Amino acid sequence: MASPSELKLGQKLNEGKTKQIFELADEPGHVLVQSKDQITAGNAARKDQMEGKAAIANRTTSCVFKLLQEAGIKTAFVRQQSETAFVAAHCEMIPIEWVCRRVATGSFLKRNPGVKEGYRFSPLKMEMFFKDDANNDPQWSEEQLLETKLSLAGLTIGRCEVDIMNRSTVAIFEVLERAWATQNCTLVDMKIEFGVNVSTKEIVLADVIDNDSWRLWPAGDRSQQKDKQVYRDLKEVTPEAMQMVKRNFEWVSERVKRLLEPQASGRVVVLMGSISDLAHCEKIRKACSSYGIPCDLRVTSAHKGPDETLRIKAEYEGDGVPTVFVAVAGRSNGLGPVMSGNTVYPVINCPPITPNWGAQDIWSSLRMPSGLGCSTVLSPEAAAQFAAQIFGLSDHLVWSKLRASMLNTWVSLKQADKKLQACSL
Repeated sequence: MASPSELKLGQKLNEGKTKQIFELADEPGHVLVQSKDQITAGNAARKDQMEGKAAIANRTTSCVFKLLQEAGIKTAFVRQQSETAFVAAHCEMIPIEWVCRRVATGSFLKRNPGVKEGYRFSPLKMEMFFKDDANNDPQWSEEQLLETKLSLAGLTIGRCEVDIMNRSTVAIFEVLERAWATQNCTLVDMKIEFGVNVSTKEIVLADVIDNDSWRLWPAGDRSQQKDKQVYRDLKEVTPEAMQMVKRNFEWVSERVKRLLEPQASGRVVVLMGSISDLAHCEKIRKACSSYGIPCDLRVTSAHKGPDETLRIKAEYEGDGVPTVFVAVAGRSNGLGPVMSGNTVYPVINCPPITPNWGAQDIWSSLRMPSGLGCSTVLSPEAAAQFAAQIFGLSDHLVWSKLRASMLNTWVSLKQADKKLQACSL
């Protein structure tokens, strides 16, 4: 892996408590984010050197951003450059920390006396804090942020932008919460920051997400916490105590790699009654690939060759791979009912409806004999999405793609409305 020294660094753009940011002379619109070995607490009221922290933090951040990007969340992250640095899109940072909480603990309890530690927020509790070390990062309201009328990289932060960051923070938290649940870890709370990409003028997740950014409680037990709170809670900073803190950070950086691993392999098998339905089926396969789900296409007719249809069914049942069958048959749909009556795997009807007899043909997919549970979805893309929702119950990577898709659809509608309103004024 190339080191930062092999890149042509431009001017230093910023330096914080735990990182430095440099322009990249040979990559316009990009920066190098270089981590430090420093650990701090209380706006640097306490700070210490922790050898190896830069590499640990960089590994953690890189894995988290890869997970989010593969899901479809827009981030500034481009690539891990070295053990201690990564390349990101150049952003003008919005000076707000967005804090998302699932469990009440820490400063929330101090600001809200009477709330017991462990209170669970459903929906998630959202807070924002203005980045101002001199004033200890005061909590802000949405109204304060809107009235400030921040302008960054040519984008004014108004209602649309605040709503996008708010909604994005919730989605990002939920993706990471679900991922950490696969490791039997509770994501208690998390802080993130956004920036405006100077090239695209888009709001994207920026800065870092590492073990300084969240609270993690294995098995939901605070006494096992693995995050920076352990360092904050130290009564005395000793070499032995710092080794304990480092071991916790290393534990997180190793576990976070596992978040990129699928928890269960699955597949979609599309059964088409005729090769003439191939184009319809290819749309299902393409949509499945967007969720990372393998998809096989087979040709069989439950009317003309029921024995072969059931043989194909047994072939896929026999290897133990979780499977969703999609039956594609027009005219009289026998595939879906026959499959549903002979397998416990989910079956989805997705008939290729034609203009001439479609209104009549659809009933063979909708009116099932008793004891059959196959659903009917007309859109090929929607059939793939339904299959993904089934797999998402056990595979956090598929679930995260669905969650990010929901977010991106919402954001595109929000932005379209903003453009329309601007044209109407």
